[in-house]
Amino acid sequence: MRSNVLVKTLVSVTTAVGIAAGGLATAGTASAAPAPSEKTSVSAEVAPFAVVNLGLNTTQARNVQCFLKKYWNYTGALDGQLGTNSWKAMQRRLASNKGYTGAIDGVVGPGTISALQRLLRSYDYTGAIDGIAGPGTQAAFKRYGNNLASFC
Repeated sequence: MRSNVLVKTLVSVTTAVGIAAGGLATAGTASAAPAPSEKTSVSAEVAPFAVVNLGLNTTQARNVQCFLKKYWNYTGALDGQLGTNSWKAMQRRLASNKGYTGAIDGVVGPGTISALQRLLRSYDYTGAIDGIAGPGTQAAFKRYGNNLASFC
């Protein structure tokens, strides 16, 4: 019986030494899991796209700006770049008699395009009033821009 106790003790000690040795052997190569990174959130307002010329070249866009400056309180640069302030003035113009009912915010969305399409009926636009600035809308807008040259 004494030999059984001795064998069990020897096996237990050998096992413990083996586990300890194995743990020490891998201690240098093991690494802890990385600490969870803190996620930061950034809050910012999204500005409308800076320039939306809808196919107009800078001369045509400048003609539109000259007209908007004379009649619709456009106060920005006459640079041929239809930015937020140009579109705010255009929205004021479209709200006066072309059915624009949205915010005067300078964002060229479907409501702005639909009202512009109604305006462009006078410039041979024959497409749908669908709020999509497709090729027909852009061609009529170019005719509109060319027609306003006398305001510059």
